[in-house]
Amino acid sequence: MAVANIADGPRFKRITIPNPWNDVRAGESISVNGCCLTVAEMMEGRIGFDVVLETLSRTNLGLLRIGDRVHLERALRVGDRIDGHFVQGHVDGTAKLLDKQMQPECRLRLEDPPELAKYIIPKGSVSIDGVSLTIAAIGADFFEVALIPTTISRTELANRAIGWPFNIETDVLSKTIISWLERRGE
Repeated sequence: MAVANIADGPRFKRITIPNPWNDVRAGESISVNGCCLTVAEMMEGRIGFDVVLETLSRTNLGLLRIGDRVHLERALRVGDRIDGHFVQGHVDGTAKLLDKQMQPECRLRLEDPPELAKYIIPKGSVSIDGVSLTIAAIGADFFEVALIPTTISRTELANRAIGWPFNIETDVLSKTIISWLERRGE
């Protein structure tokens, strides 16, 4: 989906996107580039989200322009099948795209932000702009993910330019365990 409109509010930006579903309701949570947002306005064929300054400062949503393609995903319903890892839509920060390799397989190399590095583990899970992926490699100040052809064709990940700040959500289980251990002083 591409951004249809962006308007400035008094303390927020209203991002409007075409509505690909016929049963969305105002107040519903929908992930936009991995960031959980609330449907603030329903228009014919479109849905609007109010993005506050806190979210704009911690995500790539403030960089979006009309026509930019974004990832949309609805919230999981109780009883639905779970694919991938748990993604809450609570973005931890951003990581810039450092390099992109398309052959022999598609790999994206992203900076490993120091504040998130402890949650980035070999073969662990990470959400990049809302797409659940497995960490393929880790270096001193970077991590890599490998994209399968289906991910390349169904997402914007491989289309992003070098320097794009992807929204990163690290694995909630890793965050929970590390937080618990740190609070105990271990």
